[in-house]
Amino acid sequence: MIKPHTVFGTSATLITLACSFAVNAAPSKADDLLNATLWMQNSVEYKANVRGMYALAQMRLDEALKDKNWTALPTMQKSGFGMLPPAIIVDCDETMLDNNVYEAYLIKSGQGYSSKTWSQYVQDKVTEAMPGAVDFAKYAASKGVKIFYITNRKKESEQATLDNMKALGFPMDSQVDVLLTKGEKKEWTSDKATRDQYVANHYRVVLMLGDNLGDFTSPAGSPAQRLTTYQTNMAHWGKDWIMLPNPEYGSFESATFGNDYSLSPEKRRELKISALKAWEPKK
Repeated sequence: MIKPHTVFGTSATLITLACSFAVNAAPSKADDLLNATLWMQNSVEYKANVRGMYALAQMRLDEALKDKNWTALPTMQKSGFGMLPPAIIVDCDETMLDNNVYEAYLIKSGQGYSSKTWSQYVQDKVTEAMPGAVDFAKYAASKGVKIFYITNRKKESEQATLDNMKALGFPMDSQVDVLLTKGEKKEWTSDKATRDQYVANHYRVVLMLGDNLGDFTSPAGSPAQRLTTYQTNMAHWGKDWIMLPNPEYGSFESATFGNDYSLSPEKRRELKISALKAWEPKK
């Protein structure tokens, strides 16, 4: 950073400064993450949107606690589930935890996601909370509701994630394992259904919060299949399933290129563009 009071006394310094400006002024490589990350990190619109979803979740929670027949997982709950203690299932990343600084790192470094850099980021324990997430979690806990954080962060990252979330003020039960990571048990794969069932066996699941279709139901591959899944579960959206916005990444994107990450970024972008419905002016 150049300080206003600095005096440059040599031509060599001026040449170095000019070269620095030239490098910084070079056009950036196109990056599909840029606008999404800029919006999620800097805009008040995003913050207001997320806080609105948590306000809705709090209202729905109050409704659910008055109705013993209310459940977000009707096909998984056993007979007599109304007598079970209430619980909420939430995703972590981009639902409770805000990883926009990692996405910004990818943009500025010109890299794509890698498990190596992601693991380093998680171990640094610098993740912030989503706007309103801690307040909502504390409110739920104050009502006697157990919160289960079902995340596809790997079991190797569980302790760092737990430390990070405790530092942020999230209620993390010391008697019950409430942070359920991918691979923590052999059957706990990236499909969250087995972990959802694990919770539903012992609790009445009154709400689910996430930012991706797979946070609520077993993921379906193609865009057409995803649309069908969305339509089939229409009664859940905004009631006991609360979806948060995430334009940075997710199955909405990978479905357009068949979830084939072996494709080059250029080919993926080509397929994403081809999936768009576009208006065309009349000739």
